[in-house]
Amino acid sequence: MLNIKCPGTKKLRDKEPDIIICPGCKTELEIWSDEVQIFCAKCKKDIIRTDNQSCVDWCSFAKDCIGISLYNKYQKNKDITLKHKLLLFLEGYFGKDVKRIEHAKNVLMYSEKILKEERGNWHIVVPASILHDIGIKTSEEKYGSSSSHYQEIEGPPIAHDVLVKLGFKKKDIDEICDIIGNHHSPGKIKTNNFYILNDSDWLVNINEEADKKDKEKLRRLIDKYFLTKKGKEIAENLYINNNEEIK
Repeated sequence: MLNIKCPGTKKLRDKEPDIIICPGCKTELEIWSDEVQIFCAKCKKDIIRTDNQSCVDWCSFAKDCIGISLYNKYQKNKDITLKHKLLLFLEGYFGKDVKRIEHAKNVLMYSEKILKEERGNWHIVVPASILHDIGIKTSEEKYGSSSSHYQEIEGPPIAHDVLVKLGFKKKDIDEICDIIGNHHSPGKIKTNNFYILNDSDWLVNINEEADKKDKEKLRRLIDKYFLTKKGKEIAENLYINNNEEIK
């Protein structure tokens, strides 16, 4: 192991208290320099800071410099920040369209649950879940329709620009946009990442649109459209067994 101690990682290696301002109530909150998330007792919300850039992001010696444990913690914090930025974009993009915002957040919730048991890439599934319906707004403006066909056309270019600005790898951007451009067309993409997004979207769509009293129809729908074992399990617990608890 190289004995490298870069000044740029000092606050990660030798953590110290920082002060951030809660965007809601403007309260000063103390947070450690190696953390990105803190709970505001006044607002009752988690506050996430986004100014956590570091030479760890690009340096090939980062793991040797700060150690594997701290490196993994840094990467986990980056994921928290990344998801936060994507959700901020989603909320700003859809504005007062609470229905579309909540739909995406619920799809994200299920995707993260399914990811715990199904093999998938967090850096593909989570962005795709947040942005999968991002083409709806442009579709309605251009065509006067939110048809799935138009969504699949208009969504990828918007997602592409957002992901580029957030520093995603080209390979990941291409896969995320491919999923968004086909998320209403199962069968075209045969990857676990797509399957997880598909099942998460269906879990929310059933709750929003299906007649949950018709158990036979629900069973046929689940058997036909769900593509992961965990997705089917959640769907059966929710809509066949009427079990609200999701494990």
